Amino acid sequence: MKSSTLFWGALLFVAGAFAGLTLLVATMPSFAIDLQITQAVQSISLPAFALLMRLVSWPGFNPQVMIIAGLIILVLYGWGLRWEAVMALIAAVFTTAVNLLVKNLIQRPRPLPDQVTVVATLTSYSFPSGHVMFYVGFFGFIGFLAYRLLRPSLRRSLLLALFGGLVLLIGISRIYLGEHWASDVLGSYLLGSLMLVAIIQVYLWGRTRYFVRQPVAATDRCKQ
Repeated sequence: MKSSTLFWGALLFVAGAFAGLTLLVATMPSFAIDLQITQAVQSISLPAFALLMRLVSWPGFNPQVMIIAGLIILVLYGWGLRWEAVMALIAAVFTTAVNLLVKNLIQRPRPLPDQVTVVATLTSYSFPSGHVMFYVGFFGFIGFLAYRLLRPSLRRSLLLALFGGLVLLIGISRIYLGEHWASDVLGSYLLGSLMLVAIIQVYLWGRTRYFVRQPVAATDRCKQ
């Protein structure tokens, strides 16, 4: 009972934080702390760090994001994990649709080259970051599946490190490349986390109701 109360309390806090941040972003064009954070991140001049930041963001652009997500969904379906594949598809579409909806409602401009170093000029709005939301919602869900369905092993550890690393680093990457403000990234993590929780809850709800005859790998027995 106590853990359930904490869980719902945390969700309400995250939802409230996102609502408050969205209100601020909608009423103020920019924050001084955004510029300070971007300048601090971009002051890191290590070539390896710059390469890492580019590599982390690369999977989130079209067409590779559609190809990568499609391949992951097909692999899940090919392994007989049909409900997992359906939910992965929903996660990809749902996060993208919600991101576009909020972007068009808020219409926040992206950072300008005369403010910070902008690696590539993008035409879409800035708040919230589509990369961050997709990584949290889709890659976060795939990481959850890897943790839940695979036995403790090197393979599972590598998958968790891969997807977890992408989720953690994508926010810094978007700031470093000058394509988003820190407040864009924060809002994306907040909203993306809410969406990930919703996706997982729907997955758990439907897991015993749909595709119940799929292989043993799709059940908790694969962790025994």
